[in-house]
Amino acid sequence: MSAAPDGPPAPSRREQILAVAARLFARHGFHGVSIADLGAAVGVSGPALYRHFPGKEALLAEMLVGISERLLAGGRARSNGGDPRSELADLVDFHVDFATREPELIVVQDRDLANLPDEARRRVRHLQRTYVEIWVDTLRRVRPELSPYAARVAAHGVFGLLNSTPYSASAGDPGPDPRVPRVEVDVLRRMALAALDAG
Repeated sequence: MSAAPDGPPAPSRREQILAVAARLFARHGFHGVSIADLGAAVGVSGPALYRHFPGKEALLAEMLVGISERLLAGGRARSNGGDPRSELADLVDFHVDFATREPELIVVQDRDLANLPDEARRRVRHLQRTYVEIWVDTLRRVRPELSPYAARVAAHGVFGLLNSTPYSASAGDPGPDPRVPRVEVDVLRRMALAALDAG
């Protein structure tokens, strides 16, 4: 597969496997998907997947550590010491975009984090805590009367709101089509800002 002229590069085979695995894990659960299932879904034999990943646990680890790293990098990029209200709005927009474009990763994270090897699970938790603290610091610059604890509660409340999107948008079927209508994205954004009292 080649990239369109001036478009983004075509995903590598490894990236294709990760994307397909996320959809299958979201729909059937980690234990409900075999290496043969993954191979069939990406058009290779099951054993051929071992050229890219040593096993399903390694694949899951790269998936969940990878998205946690991406979220942290995105959070840091949007928190640079400028106007705190603008930064908080940027953080909300960033997380809304993630939740509506990659809902299957939220489902897999919620349901299958316990299936990670210990080291990978600790890495994901550390990355997540660091991402939360970016929100906490930014929110307290907007609302200095908040204690760190109160700001953390508010941030987790907004994550709960935004990360519920895969479930509410699909009538209980995990792994929905990620193309959420623009009006729903705008509603989510307004609700999140209202919950933070920063809108």
